[in-house]
Amino acid sequence: MLKKRIIPCLDIKDGTTVKGINFEGLRNAGDPIELAKRYEESGADELVFLDITATIEKRKTFVELVQNISKELSIPFTVGGGISSIQDVQKLLEAGADKISINSSAVNNPQLISDLAKEFGNQCIVVAIDTKLINNSDWVHVKGGREITNLKTIDWAKEAESLGAGEILLTSMDGDGTKTGFDIRITKLVSENINIPVIASGGAGKIEDFEKVFKETRATGALAASIFHFGEVSIQELKKELNNKKIEVRW
Repeated sequence: MLKKRIIPCLDIKDGTTVKGINFEGLRNAGDPIELAKRYEESGADELVFLDITATIEKRKTFVELVQNISKELSIPFTVGGGISSIQDVQKLLEAGADKISINSSAVNNPQLISDLAKEFGNQCIVVAIDTKLINNSDWVHVKGGREITNLKTIDWAKEAESLGAGEILLTSMDGDGTKTGFDIRITKLVSENINIPVIASGGAGKIEDFEKVFKETRATGALAASIFHFGEVSIQELKKELNNKKIEVRW
């Protein structure tokens, strides 16, 4: 049994950490380097850095910022945003990233998943899926959630796995920033239909939300942003409570 991972996420816009609700209404959440240091010290298992406007603005992730954050970290560090080539990934890995996350570029060119997995190894490739429930079906969205695709979420998750993804970062757009709890239904559906690790994302508001997603789905990681950024839940306290509930976490 894989131990469950607690993963803070830094959504970056213009070099600053931001957080919104349902992918909109962004507000400042602090300096990413300071936050990264804090999470390293507080027992986070991994850190995710997403340059959330890189794809829309058609520019590359801030390699220099990745370098500066990676200097503060010994935990695994995943970077995403505007990645569309082997060269992009090479630069980010050289800058200190351990894994990379692709979303829009993978939808636009599924072969990219296979190419990157072959070049860098499956364990390095995270496919991020932004999903939204519309008319009783779960649909993949791209470009920071701004554009719906014709891909059903479960089908795309299976395809990403078959193409060589090592992990799925599954974000419920309906839950994002709402603090009403992880989307158990879609997380359960995806995690039970693929064999690679799934990170649940979107909706974390309290410790019980983590307990619920780990007990009721096969997610091996849970990602959150604002509750950690603004000190509403401490990672140490969260891990202690999960351990008390007989949920295996890393120490």
